[in-house]
Amino acid sequence: MPSTHSSGNPGRPKKAPSPVVTRKVPPDTKLRLAVAAGGRCEFRGCNLFLYEHHITGTGGNFAEAAHIVGFREGGPRGDDPGRPEDIHALENLLLLCPNCHKLIDDRPEEFPRLVLEAHKREHEERIHQLTGLGPHLQTVVVQFKSRIHGQSVEIPLVDVRKAVAPRYPVGRKPYLFDLTVLSDDGDSFYAAAQEVLRRDVRALYAKGTDVDAVRHISLFALAPIPLLVALGAQLSNKIPVELFQRHRDTQDWVWKTEGTPAQFSIHTLRNGTDPTKVAIVLPLSGPIAAERLPTAIDGQFTVYEISLEGQPSGTDFLRTRNDLIRFEATYRQLLSMIVGAHPSSREIHLFCAVPAPIAIACGHQILPKAQPALIVYDHVAVKGGFVFCLRIDQGHD
Repeated sequence: MPSTHSSGNPGRPKKAPSPVVTRKVPPDTKLRLAVAAGGRCEFRGCNLFLYEHHITGTGGNFAEAAHIVGFREGGPRGDDPGRPEDIHALENLLLLCPNCHKLIDDRPEEFPRLVLEAHKREHEERIHQLTGLGPHLQTVVVQFKSRIHGQSVEIPLVDVRKAVAPRYPVGRKPYLFDLTVLSDDGDSFYAAAQEVLRRDVRALYAKGTDVDAVRHISLFALAPIPLLVALGAQLSNKIPVELFQRHRDTQDWVWKTEGTPAQFSIHTLRNGTDPTKVAIVLPLSGPIAAERLPTAIDGQFTVYEISLEGQPSGTDFLRTRNDLIRFEATYRQLLSMIVGAHPSSREIHLFCAVPAPIAIACGHQILPKAQPALIVYDHVAVKGGFVFCLRIDQGHD
């Protein structure tokens, strides 16, 4: 009787052939990879958009699905321990431009598996976050800078983007109020600076601008205190303005989410003999001794102070958005007190040792035609104390 088996080893069933693994990544996996990468090269720092030619702008598919652990053992990173069971798994693929693909495969010792997995993870987390933002989270970034002690400070855009998240900036460049072109060593500096600010702020709020469309501003400012107060007075109350603080400990602009809350209290330092004469002292970043005030702020003046509760003056008390909100509420309370107690007063003399956002708030919180003008001073070491800088007669519209 003939054998029922077609080969030797009688009684054993035939072994199924091993599946053939091809280099071709499944179309569904390619699609998921392109979506996760946002259509951009995932090599850290490249970010090239891969579905149009980077010079001509001609549409096309210039993307390559690169294996982190090489397709074949012995290939780039191909002998890495823990080789994936499915070499075409999404977790083992990077979307790359041809140049970056060649680089990582030519130099596998410089780009091992863990490094490339970090590239993929960072890129795809960023794309996921950015594509999850809705249009209502747009913001117009405004930067204001002037010379401080003869120098100006740049605010890197990467720091701005990090600080405004989960909002995202409209456009690639901020609106820039730049007073560094003005000489700051003449008597006419503050008058000229105020005029430039008025012009720039009018342009910012003009009909048809980004601010008109988006209705939100994120403001980053580094300038002398009187100019910060003047800028705050020019800003409209009709469009929300979010202020940001540069933190000395982390050297960034991201509001912190924890820390001891800053609390503020109002004190009357002196009751003056003339009810029309009023001054406010804000010794928050540092003490302001009475002898540092101009001699004109004499016994006729009633002097009010907003100070920190439970902690000394310092440069790091303003940590969270809520700290700034609490200051603004206290400052508005003091302004209302002054209007009630000094109805005939036409001026408030302001002396500040404060962070930039608080200086801006001092101008922004005044009500036009309802509260006295602000007479703003700055401390000038070479002159031994505070000197008059500018007058703010009207608040924002």
